[in-house]
Amino acid sequence: MLRILAIANDLKPIYNLTLQELDNENIKWYWIDFNNPTATEDNLLRSYFHFHSLAIEDCMSNLNSPKVDYYDKYNFFVFNALDKNSLKPIEVDVFVSEKYVVSYHKSILIELDEAWEKANRNEGDWGNGTTYIAHQILDKVVDNFFPSVYKIQDVLDNIEDEEKDKSIYDLIGNVFEIRKELLVLRKTINSMRDLLYRILNSERLKSFNDHKIYFSDIYDHLLKLSSMIESSREMTADIRDNYLSINSAKMNRNMMVLTVITTIFIPLTFIAGVYGMNFKYMPELDWKYGYFGVMIIMAAIAVIMYIWFKGKGWMDQ
Repeated sequence: MLRILAIANDLKPIYNLTLQELDNENIKWYWIDFNNPTATEDNLLRSYFHFHSLAIEDCMSNLNSPKVDYYDKYNFFVFNALDKNSLKPIEVDVFVSEKYVVSYHKSILIELDEAWEKANRNEGDWGNGTTYIAHQILDKVVDNFFPSVYKIQDVLDNIEDEEKDKSIYDLIGNVFEIRKELLVLRKTINSMRDLLYRILNSERLKSFNDHKIYFSDIYDHLLKLSSMIESSREMTADIRDNYLSINSAKMNRNMMVLTVITTIFIPLTFIAGVYGMNFKYMPELDWKYGYFGVMIIMAAIAVIMYIWFKGKGWMDQ
């Protein structure tokens, strides 16, 4: 589906235009949004706009990291929006010249819908031309990163409350899953941050430099997002290390208790083994109180060893 917003020289909107009617001196600039386009609409990138074949190839591949390419009559941008379910990047391709903005995305994106509605509503900004539209698209794409980052932070804040209801192995699994999500987010956000830095410092984007304060605000948002991601990763590392330390301590405690029990039974097993031998002339075998004497000795040994280990602190919990 194609959406067309055209602004006349007197800064009035013109609706219901066809592509053929856009080549008009009375039109100051226009924005065409390829929203989940068909194969026929894809062909317009080559047959009507005559974009460079490499830029069109980038639009069709949908596997590109954020970047900007400079062409003679326009600049080509690749932005990465965010799939809130999988947290994977969704490519948004934008062609920007002084006369037009052409945005291309294969998925229906709420970010582009929000930018479209705002661009149609804010008449006072139409005089800023195509740079205003590029800013709106980029601003909405970046703003929609925040809910996913905040959601992960909320999950991390609630992990301690879930500790009573879940095993340590489930909690560790959750932490590693969060770290995986943060890694995907960090890659997307940092690549967008690097793109904004390039836009802000490029001498070939004169119209963008004239509105640098607006793009600097987006860059600040990306810096904040990057900082939040790193903070969350540090938190997951701390939680992981704490849980592993606790689990290791519990394991060591269990091994110590089992070692103490085994150590106590070593002399008892030795005594039982000696008197379990089938020699005919062993001493004490015919003693009337031999059984009771041996049991008392074994009990005494066990008690003495327990008290000794207790004094050493091996039985403390």
